[in-house]
Amino acid sequence: MSAEDSNPAATPTPCEDIQGDGRWMSLHKRFVSDSKDREPDVLFVGDSLVQLMHEFGQIWRQLFSPLHCLNFGIGGDATQHVLWRLTNGELDNISPKVVVLWVGTNNHGHTAEQICAGILAIVQVIKNKLPHANTLVLGLLPRGKMPNPLRVRNAQVNKLVQDAVSSLPHGSFLNVDPGFVHSDGNISHQDMYDYLHLTPLGYQAVCEPLHAHLKSMLDKPAEN
Repeated sequence: MSAEDSNPAATPTPCEDIQGDGRWMSLHKRFVSDSKDREPDVLFVGDSLVQLMHEFGQIWRQLFSPLHCLNFGIGGDATQHVLWRLTNGELDNISPKVVVLWVGTNNHGHTAEQICAGILAIVQVIKNKLPHANTLVLGLLPRGKMPNPLRVRNAQVNKLVQDAVSSLPHGSFLNVDPGFVHSDGNISHQDMYDYLHLTPLGYQAVCEPLHAHLKSMLDKPAEN
């Protein structure tokens, strides 16, 4: 049994259609179709934090549209779902210079080690399909109004991923948490309206440094 077989977070899996309206697969097919008509320099892929970044249009238009970015975020995705999407066509018709990966907070029931392995499996798929692209893995944000086990797990994932990605020539890690946890241990609803998803104010705090980082990556001369 391979490591992927024994780790659900690193096994490509389509998202179960719990609602019964086929939205997830419809979005995936739309992304595959969109990729045939676009030539992005930057591809964002991940869960609702990526998807909503695009839907808060002002921030996306101001910061990311000028960088020729494409957004393949789907709410609720865990690592295994992104892994399935990327191995099933979403990368086949594009050649971005940078892939921004933000996923892992929805991996319910998985350990930090399993989630890290899932993220690394995605990074490897990107490397295989886009050998000239750099993958920028964004750190998971803290979640929940008050300290809780998922915050601890997300912090552990970040440490594991940062350590693992630092040795990869085609990968890098960026902590995008501007300090959402206050000194009393609480997160403000002004930054995360439900203590998981970001408000426009929260996105501004995350996206401005991310934009600057992406610009510096895109401005670097290609090594190949």
